[in-house]
Amino acid sequence: MNIKPYILLIRPANIVTAFSDILAGVAIASIAQNSIIDISNGFGLIFLLLSTLFLYGGGIAFNDVCDAELDTLERPERPIPSGQITKGAALIYVIVLFILGIFFAFLHDSISGLIAIFIMACAVIYDKYGKHHSLLGPINMGLCRGGNLMLGISILPLAVESWLSISLLPVLYIAAVTIISRGEVHGGHKKMMIFSAILYGGVHLSQLVIAWSIGYLWLALPFVLLHIYFIFSPLLKAIQSPLPSNIGRAVKHGVLGLIVMNAAWASVSGNYILALIILALLPLSIQLSKYFAVT
Repeated sequence: MNIKPYILLIRPANIVTAFSDILAGVAIASIAQNSIIDISNGFGLIFLLLSTLFLYGGGIAFNDVCDAELDTLERPERPIPSGQITKGAALIYVIVLFILGIFFAFLHDSISGLIAIFIMACAVIYDKYGKHHSLLGPINMGLCRGGNLMLGISILPLAVESWLSISLLPVLYIAAVTIISRGEVHGGHKKMMIFSAILYGGVHLSQLVIAWSIGYLWLALPFVLLHIYFIFSPLLKAIQSPLPSNIGRAVKHGVLGLIVMNAAWASVSGNYILALIILALLPLSIQLSKYFAVT
């Protein structure tokens, strides 16, 4: 059995960004108890990381199942249109991934399990229907990431309700990336990319305000500035010249930039050690992106 097409379907570089969501969520949960989190259940974090691995992988793979016919024209090198894996086999793979993702979440806590079901539902709806809607699509995709951050926060189940509103910020961020990505194949529109830049700015401002309110502004500032540089450099170039190649690079940096954004979230909590650990995932994700598709 050739496992390469199965690996290609789940976009390994993107999976690393999903791991960073969980770690950022753990850092945010620590704010609720006003201390660096002490995980009493040593397997809790492992279960949540495995859950996001399978949930995110299932969502990405199902996207390729839904886009099989379109990819025959636009991305014929991908596993399904290239014949490396059949559409039926890919669908079975997706189902197994989703089941495992939900299973590991419930192993940690019932709240984590319910969040995992929500993530799966959002992913399925987006892949099948949401991405075809100009307004609801970006919001739908953002809910997947917001749910993933909440999955990390559920390391302390009681912290979920306290920080539920913070899941709206990944919604804004991913909505911005999704809006930009719509110009990857045929080119984009400057006005929409400028709107995405405004959404990015709203996320950064919110992070700084939260950091200031709990006394960690100067710790968070370097991470937020790094994220601004990482995502805005290619985006400004794409706005000036909205060619598919420039837009593709802006989208790639937007996706990989999730790691830097999550490092910023960890710094907002005052957990600079975890922030540096998350940031260390960026070189790994960048290296993987050289061999596996990101967008």
